[in-house]
Amino acid sequence: MLQIEDVKLALVGLGYVGLPLAVEFGKKRSVLGFDVNASRVAELREGKDHTLEVEPAELALASQLSFTDDPAQLAQANVFIVTVPTPIDQYKQPDLTPLVRASETIGKVLKRGDIVVYESTVYPGATEEVCVPVLERMSGLKFNEEFYAGYSPERINPGDKAHRVSSIRKVTSGSTPDVANLVDTLYKQIILAGTHKAPSIRVAEAAKVIENTQRDVNIALINELALIFNKMGIDTLAVLEAAGTKWNFLPFRPGLVGGHCIGVDPYYLTHKAQAIGYHPEIILAGRRLNDSMGVYVAAQLVKAMTKRSIQVRGSKVLVMGLTFKENCPDLRNTRVVDIVRELGEYQVGVDVYDPWVDPDEAERMYGIRPVSAPAAGAYDGIVIAVAHRQFAAMGARAIHAFGKPEHVLYDLKYVLAAADADLRL
Repeated sequence: MLQIEDVKLALVGLGYVGLPLAVEFGKKRSVLGFDVNASRVAELREGKDHTLEVEPAELALASQLSFTDDPAQLAQANVFIVTVPTPIDQYKQPDLTPLVRASETIGKVLKRGDIVVYESTVYPGATEEVCVPVLERMSGLKFNEEFYAGYSPERINPGDKAHRVSSIRKVTSGSTPDVANLVDTLYKQIILAGTHKAPSIRVAEAAKVIENTQRDVNIALINELALIFNKMGIDTLAVLEAAGTKWNFLPFRPGLVGGHCIGVDPYYLTHKAQAIGYHPEIILAGRRLNDSMGVYVAAQLVKAMTKRSIQVRGSKVLVMGLTFKENCPDLRNTRVVDIVRELGEYQVGVDVYDPWVDPDEAERMYGIRPVSAPAAGAYDGIVIAVAHRQFAAMGARAIHAFGKPEHVLYDLKYVLAAADADLRL
């Protein structure tokens, strides 16, 4: 059994989750960061991170961190931490392809006594039912006799500079008690907030998947309340602020629910639930409601424009923000595209403006190329879809200046005061 002082660590996957983790470990011990994307490895070697999660100065502090896109170099490691994406496909089913490929890559270099720890979000049982068989097949080794596994769910909040890897408590687990202890000790080297050692890998997997499922359901409730209050002519934010004066009221806000966690993780749990013969009513209802919000927003904007006698067909609308959340360049699973596409169904011309976004990446992912700067006085409608700090800094007058003399401004994210917007969610 490996001892902590014998650990030779490798991180597989250097995205939003893997890089910050690798950097923290690289401040404390030697660690090899691996990614299949050669251009990603090249930029990191130059001290740059296009995701903006790690500043160049912080990256430089990880003096014991090296990078490679050569899978053969992984053979030097004996503990592997896997941080690859786990998306859903077009049918909203889990897509474990990146996880399987990462397991195949590790399996080719796996040795007796090695440990593979997964951080990618999965349904309970996936590590031992999907990943471990791949490791066994590729390595020819036997699980829990010749190699071992662990699971420690990622807890990363893109764009959040306050809650970082080391300041968020970490759940850990292992396939045997000794492995669980080693995995927990390893993470304790970098997690200042402490760790929680789960009794099994399946418990750790379940804990992760329900964290975001709980948030998804709560946001769905607030979204439904917003629909009701809108019909009643009541300001939703004013209601939430009043209700929030009670000490145990949960401070959720309505809005679009996208990203790689809240908008995805519940489908992993519902997939497993259905596989064992249970149909999850509340979780799927919340998903349906949250996935419909983009269509609702577009319809509300069109209705408001019609009431002001603004010709909808052939009109121009500015959508401010494309990322899935504020102050980060992450476009994965953004639901802003639902607004853009729905407005297109009304034959509305849409310009998207987002200073955080790489236009080439947006075009590649969604066929949308953001404008470099909105034209003054050009738009019949304006939608503030993401609360980037640049938009808040503009203020109401500057944002309204993008509109024609008669236009509608829809503030989804409460960036402006109530009196400065025509519509709020």
